Amino acid sequence: MFAELLRERPDLAGTVAKLVQDHEMIASILSRVAELASHAARSRGPALEAIGRELDGLAAIMESHFNYEERTISEALDGGIHDAGWSDMVFRLRDGVH
Repeated sequence: MFAELLRERPDLAGTVAKLVQDHEMIASILSRVAELASHAARSRGPALEAIGRELDGLAAIMESHFNYEERTISEALDGGIHDAGWSDMVFRLRDGVH
């Protein structure tokens, strides 16, 4: 979707770069949570607390990210970005179909 958005709206390059950076940070946190969960399955106490801290951080980042994304690109999408097939993947995932 970002590639199509940039073709239609190159003025949003900085915004898209920030959103991609956020996605990478979220992926990193999710990897860390998976590692912690694996470790926590073998232990108790501090490992579970570490997962809680990571999830709290993830929730804060995602809330900020979604608010930013909505403010910055929803207007462009509402204005009619050409759909070269990107929406099929987005809406299929939303409906739980993989």
